[in-house]
Amino acid sequence: MTELLGPAEIRALAAELDVRPTKKLGQNFVHDPNTVRRIVDLSGVGEGDVVLEVGPGLGSLTLGLLATGAKVVAVEIDPVLAGRLPDTVAERGGAERLTVVGADALRVTAGDLPEQPSALVANLPYNVAVPVVLHLLAELPSLTSGLVMVQTEVADRMAAGPGSRTYGVPSVKLAWYGKARKVAAVPRSVFWPVPNVDSALVAFERGDAVVTAVSRKRLFAVVDAAFSQRRKTLRAALATWAGSAERAGELLAKAGIDPKTRGEQLDVHQFARIAAATD
Repeated sequence: MTELLGPAEIRALAAELDVRPTKKLGQNFVHDPNTVRRIVDLSGVGEGDVVLEVGPGLGSLTLGLLATGAKVVAVEIDPVLAGRLPDTVAERGGAERLTVVGADALRVTAGDLPEQPSALVANLPYNVAVPVVLHLLAELPSLTSGLVMVQTEVADRMAAGPGSRTYGVPSVKLAWYGKARKVAAVPRSVFWPVPNVDSALVAFERGDAVVTAVSRKRLFAVVDAAFSQRRKTLRAALATWAGSAERAGELLAKAGIDPKTRGEQLDVHQFARIAAATD
C-alpha cells in the first residue's frame, strides 16, 4: 500500500521547500490520509484511467490516485511545488505513472498534456474552481467524469437545479456539459492551514450534448445576461443583450418563454431556445 502524507510529512515538505500556503493561489493542503482515500474511492478511478489533477500541491491526493494504478497528469502553477512532486512520488512508488505539467489550469490546452485524461480529480483553489472546471470541460472532450473539492457554497451553486436559491450561471453552464451533484462534506480540520470556509465534493459526468444549433458561446452569453440582474424579469435582464427590452420580449415569445419569467426558473434547454430565437 502506498504511504500517504500525514500532517508531519506535509509540514516537513513545506519547511524543506520554504513554502508558505498563499491565499492568492488558494492553497490549503489536505493532510489527512483517510480523507484522501475517501476522495479517491468516491472518484471511482483505477487502473486504465488517465486522471487529471489540478493543483496537486505537496502531493497528498496525487499519491492516493497513483495507488489505484491510474496514470496521473498533474497540472501545477507553482514551479517549486511542481519541481518537488516527482521526487515525493518516487520516494513512495508510482513515479512511472506520473507526469507533472507546470502550467496555469485556466490556460492549459489539450496539446500541453502527454495523454488525454478521462477523469478530473482535484482539490481546487476556491477562487477559480468554477472557471477551471468549465475551461477543462471545454478544452478536453476526453474528460467524461470528475470529482472536485470546492467551497461548500460553490458546490451548492454547481449542483443546483432550476428554481433553487443557489441556481445560477455555474449551474446552467455545467448543465451544458452534463450532470453535477454534491456528494459529501469535507471537514475544515483535514486541511493545512485550516480554511475559514467549509468544503464539499462535487461529482459530475459528461452527458449527451444539448440539442441545439447554437454555439456554446452564444448560449453562455444569454445565461450571463439573464443572471446579471437576478431580480429582474428576463425581458428586462436581457434588454442589453437583445438590444432593447422590446426586442428581448419578442425573442422570448418566439422561444416560448414568458417574458415575466426570471432566469433562475429556466433550465439549459430553455436558455438554448432563447439563444436560437435570434436566428
